[in-house]
Amino acid sequence: METMIKQKIKEVKKGDQSAFEDIVSFYQNKVYHICFRMIGNAHEAEDLAQEAFIRAYTNIHTFDNRRKFSTWLYRIATNLTIDRIRKKKPDYHLDAEVKGTEGLDMYSQLAADQALPEEEVESLELQTYIHREILALPPKYRSVIVLRYLDELALQEIAEVLDIPVGTVKTRVHRGREALRKRLRHV
Repeated sequence: METMIKQKIKEVKKGDQSAFEDIVSFYQNKVYHICFRMIGNAHEAEDLAQEAFIRAYTNIHTFDNRRKFSTWLYRIATNLTIDRIRKKKPDYHLDAEVKGTEGLDMYSQLAADQALPEEEVESLELQTYIHREILALPPKYRSVIVLRYLDELALQEIAEVLDIPVGTVKTRVHRGREALRKRLRHV
């Protein structure tokens, strides 16, 4: 698949805009999910994903063909999301409550395959709680926790996405897990 993507990138560099549409189609869900898991708001995640693709398109000439395109693209998306998080007021929470309900957020609207309704509710409450706690982590820990455990990227790939040494990634993963563990100790 990486060979096909590299071919499409060559076509884009030659001026073929339709080749970039294929790249967007292939990566759009993954980029959206990276943004969403870091920021916690669907509309902002869509905006950030779109901005990431715009930046990738306008800067495609700087992409080094010897590297993985996905890592480069995820790095753009992650950096944009971190920048957006830094610009936000610290007291603004992104898990918006559904109007007309008491305590339900958009996570509760997701379809579930679980058999018992009470198990669904418990699971959704726990997921919502854990996601809120992840969103409360400092951005440098939040980004590595999301990329490592939610997006399941390897440590080396996280290092490339964030442009930091692997040792720093390991340290941030460890400290982020410890911070999350302290926040979740009463669960």
